[in-house]
Amino acid sequence: MADTPAPDAPAPDPAPPRATAAQATVLWIAILGSFVAFLDGSIVTVALPAIADDLGGGIALMQWVTDAYLITLGALILVAGSLSDTFGRLRVLTVGLIGFGAMSLVIALAPTGGVLIGARFAQGVAGALLVPSSLALIMSAFRGAAQAKAIGTWTGATTAAFVAGPLLGGVLTDYASWRWAFGINVVPIAVTLFLVARLTTQGHQDVRRPGATVDYLGAALCAIGLGAAVYALVEQPHLGWDHPAIVGSAIGGVACLAAFLWRQSVIPDPMLPLSLFRARNFAWGNLTTWFAYGALALNGFIVSVYLQQGAGLTATAAGLASLPATVILILGSSRVGAWGGRYGPRLFMTVGPLTMGVGSFMLVAVSDDFDYWTQVLPGIVVFGVGLTLMVAPLTSAILGAIETARSGIASAVNNAVARIAGLVAIALIGTIVGGVLDLDGFRRATIVTGIFMVVAGTISWAGIRNDAVARDDPPVA
Repeated sequence: MADTPAPDAPAPDPAPPRATAAQATVLWIAILGSFVAFLDGSIVTVALPAIADDLGGGIALMQWVTDAYLITLGALILVAGSLSDTFGRLRVLTVGLIGFGAMSLVIALAPTGGVLIGARFAQGVAGALLVPSSLALIMSAFRGAAQAKAIGTWTGATTAAFVAGPLLGGVLTDYASWRWAFGINVVPIAVTLFLVARLTTQGHQDVRRPGATVDYLGAALCAIGLGAAVYALVEQPHLGWDHPAIVGSAIGGVACLAAFLWRQSVIPDPMLPLSLFRARNFAWGNLTTWFAYGALALNGFIVSVYLQQGAGLTATAAGLASLPATVILILGSSRVGAWGGRYGPRLFMTVGPLTMGVGSFMLVAVSDDFDYWTQVLPGIVVFGVGLTLMVAPLTSAILGAIETARSGIASAVNNAVARIAGLVAIALIGTIVGGVLDLDGFRRATIVTGIFMVVAGTISWAGIRNDAVARDDPPVA
């Protein structure tokens, strides 16, 4: 791998009509395939109070409904990247789509909180198969400036799904049932499966990495380690750090995660290739991802829940609160992705998180005399501008630092970092807000979110370089 200037011009020789049609289909498959995974990660936030009212369990149930999905998603998204490289992107994506749709229906029909949480664990397994395969499809089908723009479009659409999830969840919760917030997943899944079948008939050859293997023991160590550590973080506010269950889970989780990292350093074909972190933008970009996406998950949870339980808004109104950020993201991400490809990612990855931090700090204006237009909307708009500036250049910088042949595992690592960061942030909510999400707890959480964003922007400015890209690979059939 060598540091060479990022290309300013589109890839030479436009693709023939048939290839262009296949590229368009690939992009839609990548967007829709990842859409449900990102949507489900946030659509649940606005439905949490209704779920707790229906099934009981309070804030502990709400945390586990969110974290059960993120645990398996974050832990297995790495092995999913290996599966994608080993068995092919389209095959793994298809299995993930079918599993995700099936678990969505189980959740929609869940009679108890235990069944719902169990199905959320299983849904996270299926979701882990979707994101790496989707992004790896784009990396295989596009080159040069076209690739940067495609990544920008994918990132904007999937992040918009994450941000718009609370609105859709609110409408479904208020006017139908929280159960429809999960049942609705079958619609985009059916469309994506149709497009996969269509792409196959167009003669698209699935991409595999020769010699790739799957580290199942590593996956088990990662999943057990994350699960135990998150259990300790979620239950600590209720049981205390000196409780045997908390001490045992924390120590066991850290030990498993340490064993996982050691194993990745010694096996021939690891699911988390530590050598990837020798690429400067990959290493620093993932560190930026950790703080930025942890803050993003924390912000989505506290805003959706507090606006209902603290400010007294309906689920629909709470979902509408974040709509301006979604609109800004949809309108701007593709263009920002193209700018990032032309001018380099460093400036965007710095200014974006810093702007999001300002938006988070502005939410401290929320008071007992609640007014959305003056206390919430300005911060949401500023947050949305920062998010739009950050997401596409961040993804391009990270994947552009790695050879295309390893894009499946590279995208899996980055998405694992993002999901695990969100998982830890949600698990820490009880500690951050003091056990109750009242006004003081909400303000503390917004300040923590803003600090995380400032740290993310500072990291990008210090570590990201515009010329730290991988050598161009020959086109992949």
